[in-house]
Amino acid sequence: MLQMPLRKLDQLTPQPTELDRFEVASTAELRAWQFEQLKWSLRHAYENVPHYRAKFDAAGIRPDDLKSLDDLARFPFTTKADLRDNYPFGMFAVSEKDVARIHASSGTTGKPTVVGYTRRDLDTWSDVVARSIRAAGGRAGMKLHNAYGYGLFTGGLGAHAGAERLGCTVIPVSGGMTERQVQLINDFKPDIIMVTPSYMLAILDEFRKQGLDPRKSSLRVGIFGAEPWTNAMREEIEEAFDIHAVDIYGLSEVIGPGVASECVETKDGLHIWEDHFYPEVIDPFTGKVLPDGEEGELVFTSLTKEAMPIIRYRTRDLTRLLPGTARNMRRMEKVTGRSDDMIILRGVNVFPTQIEEKLLIIPELSMHYQIVLTRSGRMDEMEVHVEARPEFSDPDARKAAAHRLESAIKDTIGISSRVVIRDADSIERSAGKARRILDRRPQG
Repeated sequence: MLQMPLRKLDQLTPQPTELDRFEVASTAELRAWQFEQLKWSLRHAYENVPHYRAKFDAAGIRPDDLKSLDDLARFPFTTKADLRDNYPFGMFAVSEKDVARIHASSGTTGKPTVVGYTRRDLDTWSDVVARSIRAAGGRAGMKLHNAYGYGLFTGGLGAHAGAERLGCTVIPVSGGMTERQVQLINDFKPDIIMVTPSYMLAILDEFRKQGLDPRKSSLRVGIFGAEPWTNAMREEIEEAFDIHAVDIYGLSEVIGPGVASECVETKDGLHIWEDHFYPEVIDPFTGKVLPDGEEGELVFTSLTKEAMPIIRYRTRDLTRLLPGTARNMRRMEKVTGRSDDMIILRGVNVFPTQIEEKLLIIPELSMHYQIVLTRSGRMDEMEVHVEARPEFSDPDARKAAAHRLESAIKDTIGISSRVVIRDADSIERSAGKARRILDRRPQG
């Protein structure tokens, strides 16, 4: 049974006087604010972005048709394809001279999606990231080791600016150079680390490779995001480092990191900063808005963005909306997967996180894995490649672990798979999002 990390929780829990206006606002106050801001955002998008004007007109809807928050469901969705079709700056609602910064996705699956920020947008972004770090246990004066990548990716600079806004001392390490990451953690003694959870595992491996006890590091809080991760992975990281592992959520199309965050005192889902981002959950197949509590695809509309308002953006992330706990704003459950990352194998829907949950309970296996999809004749096949922990080198033990994982996948997901046990450090590492799926099936 996992024990609560030794770091004292009461040292990390914010006092009510530290919270801002909307963190303590009533639901009625918050909904009134959202309605007024939503009217502004719809009008701003319609009047200044030709794409939105054409899409609203085609749907027979105008900004003034919003008479209540429920009316938002009448407006059309925005997808990543819309952003790519308007590459590079067609979704901007201000002149280019008023854009203070531009970020973009990697574009590995097509044209990159480009996002812009006015100076006020950058202030908003810094505010919501600062709020997220404080919710996770960060405080002014703490040192923060930022291992998110800098550049066009929003993670590095977004986390950096938010930490500085909170008053933290930022160590801008960026991603990669894992050996150096460990050296700087030991030498600079940060209180907080921000990084993808999969890369935190690579850092953990490096600690152990160097013969260092990660529990003796200065770290007290890890803030992890940019990819789905399970509670089982949280427990592994918390136990290994003796820290609080807290989830942060964001995406560049909405603003970047800082759209939502867990609170360290509860760790029961991510509170959405609803004064800036209005959430909906929809049926991913029909588009129908689902009531709070039902799982579906997360959709966001921006309430305060100037340079690039986003209207009903389909994130493809699967979650459900829950009542607030540590804050009054609604929570989103931990993302369980993505509707577009879903594997359909022999008619069965499979998410990488389902595989992860099963392999993490087998002590011989590490958390480094990939799912390889192939096709033999007419039949799709799935292999799970997973590294054995270094201390488990016995071939019979590895074979038994592979059999247990194959059985667990068959029993819970309902499909047969082949598990391949590989040596430590044989699966590619990434300083950013982990590449979990290798689809080698013939296309077309």
